[in-house]
Amino acid sequence: MPLIGLAVGLAFALGVASTVTAQLTGTPYRIGVLNVESAAPNRAGEAFREGLKALGWAEGQSILIEARFGDGHPERLTGLAMDLVRSEVQVIVAGPSAAAHAARRVTATIPIVMAGVGDPIKLGFIDSLSHPGGNVTGLATPLPELEAKSFRLLAELVPRLNRIAVLLNPDNPLHDVKDAEAAAKLAGVPVMVARARKPEEFPAAFAMMVKAQTGALSIWEDPLFSRHRASLVDLAMRSRLPSMFKSSAGAAAGGLVAYGPDSVDLHRRAASYVDKILKGAKPADLPVEQPTKFELVINLKTAKALGLTIPQSILVRADEVIQ
Repeated sequence: MPLIGLAVGLAFALGVASTVTAQLTGTPYRIGVLNVESAAPNRAGEAFREGLKALGWAEGQSILIEARFGDGHPERLTGLAMDLVRSEVQVIVAGPSAAAHAARRVTATIPIVMAGVGDPIKLGFIDSLSHPGGNVTGLATPLPELEAKSFRLLAELVPRLNRIAVLLNPDNPLHDVKDAEAAAKLAGVPVMVARARKPEEFPAAFAMMVKAQTGALSIWEDPLFSRHRASLVDLAMRSRLPSMFKSSAGAAAGGLVAYGPDSVDLHRRAASYVDKILKGAKPADLPVEQPTKFELVINLKTAKALGLTIPQSILVRADEVIQ
């Protein structure tokens, strides 16, 4: 039997058995958490635990959390997801997209709650936002609309912005040139696309951006780019390119700006999905929700180094300003 077939069968057997056991014996429910980042404590993880506590779940008593982290290596996620299946978890919280993809590969029965995944319809995770139809639900972000907002923000930050470069990883199924083009059309700002699937390709990608005379850079979320964030920031500064990341870590590392869904809010809201599922709701019947809170971080030190003056109208909107 193929690996995925074995995984699905194993997941079904363990998922049903563990749920029945928990209901009959009153033993704690096991919640799996799968993330591509490191195991270091973070605000998003704390928010998830706080969300569960607020809903009446006591960690170590009514629930146990089994967390697995890829440490920036997405190729490890499938094995980690299988480990969660073997741990007899009743639900898996997975994010970002690479983690949700790995979880879905190994189980078609254990409920999966997305936390900050990209377009789940394009990825084949769900049938529709209102009726997911399978074992996956949670919170997801429509990419063209979000990226269009990012492009408009860059246009506000960089005077006379003529073209934006977008850095994509061809190996990431969510990094679709058509999404970048659709976002550019919505924002009314031309784009050029550069690609890199390994760190050795970064210099050539930036050389393309400089040759094309782009005025700013949008770096899409990807485990490779997160793992080599410092190198990307260094190349952007050497190229005199104002850079935008999707998470605050990018701005903290020296990028000009970070703008994206508030991961703390997403994980807090993910707790409500877990709560409903453990109380009997089916993922297929729980509509997928979109982010309602976004985080804007500005690095003034980087702005000064690039000779940019950040408009006061943007500074007052920022959730954090790095001096």
